[in-house]
Amino acid sequence: MKVKKIVLAYSGGLDTSVIIKWLKEKYDAEIVAFAADVGQGQELDPVREKAIATGASEVYIEDLKEEFVRDFVFPMLRCNAFYECNYLLGTAIARPLIAKEQIRIAECCGADGVSHGATGKGNDQVRFELAYLDLNPDIKIIAPWREWDLNSRSVLIDYAREHGIPIPVTKDKAYSMDRNLLHISYEGGILEDPWVAPEEDMFLLTVSPENAPDKATTIEVEYESGNPVAVNGERMSPATLLTKLNEYGGQNGIGRIDVVENRFVGMKSRGVYETPGGTILHIAHRAVESVTMDREVMFLRDSLIPSYARMIYNGFWFSPERALLQKTIDESQKTVSGTARLKLYKGNCVVTGRKADRSLYDQNVVTFEEGDGYQQNDADGFIRLNALRLKMYSKTFGNK
Repeated sequence: MKVKKIVLAYSGGLDTSVIIKWLKEKYDAEIVAFAADVGQGQELDPVREKAIATGASEVYIEDLKEEFVRDFVFPMLRCNAFYECNYLLGTAIARPLIAKEQIRIAECCGADGVSHGATGKGNDQVRFELAYLDLNPDIKIIAPWREWDLNSRSVLIDYAREHGIPIPVTKDKAYSMDRNLLHISYEGGILEDPWVAPEEDMFLLTVSPENAPDKATTIEVEYESGNPVAVNGERMSPATLLTKLNEYGGQNGIGRIDVVENRFVGMKSRGVYETPGGTILHIAHRAVESVTMDREVMFLRDSLIPSYARMIYNGFWFSPERALLQKTIDESQKTVSGTARLKLYKGNCVVTGRKADRSLYDQNVVTFEEGDGYQQNDADGFIRLNALRLKMYSKTFGNK
């Protein structure tokens, strides 16, 4: 494969630090490093200097935080999407945006190839490349992990040391980490044994629940049409709001999970995740939905969650089926406006109140005291009609 210019999705981590030099040697091409700022914080500080020092001819660092939260995280949260009932899809939801911007940069700078640092065992290779091919079917894709003989992180570390490439990991603590505004993930190293507990000093976003404050923190999150718009009455941009909730959640030890999940390629993988703000938003969103969303609409929307989450996890964000589901989900969210009150305490996020100007919850109907919104004897016919098929079945086939 002959390519003249390659845009590399560059993080400055172990894999992509090595890849710049490897690409130059293997393809004798110009390498453009592209780093997407989706909330990595100080991790991006040394990226430009490091990329140039290791062989990149140009470096693009694009601030995508607002777009990431507004156009990718919030649509996903409107669906309450979990993968396999646990994983909040923090890494998966960032990949289509990174790929989208990478293709844009490739077109702007006249590159004929793109590259990434995802391994041949993981999900990210699929996520990146499905997006590349959807956005630019003619782009040439280079996946070093599927070509080179540097077949382990230990070998990569040795390669980096031999070539004087600074890297952020060691053989003793070789975690693979991915960070953005929604979460941080940890894989590899000691975590490859699913029986070994993660070390406490590994966590970066949250204090341990045991060390969280002894006094609860109470917050309010306001929603409009399924999207969070304010915290404690203060309206904020999407990225600012998620950042604020990450602070609240992190201070109170909220959002840690340790899971074994099924990768798209077929193997099981152990991952540890911190998703403090996202956890709060899921719980708050459900609370507002409980008083504003019709029962049958909620049932149908909830039935779509596993399919929707799998589409994101497997890399089909730009697919027509995800777009179709998104329209249905967004239609269900038109009534979801209100406020949730939450108590944060030592790893727990507990709903203590929910309200909405247009609420389906009618206290006059539900009250145990005297009310005029419900005739209790109406339940007699309701029960008899619902029991009719059960009675017919029992008379015909017996009740055992």
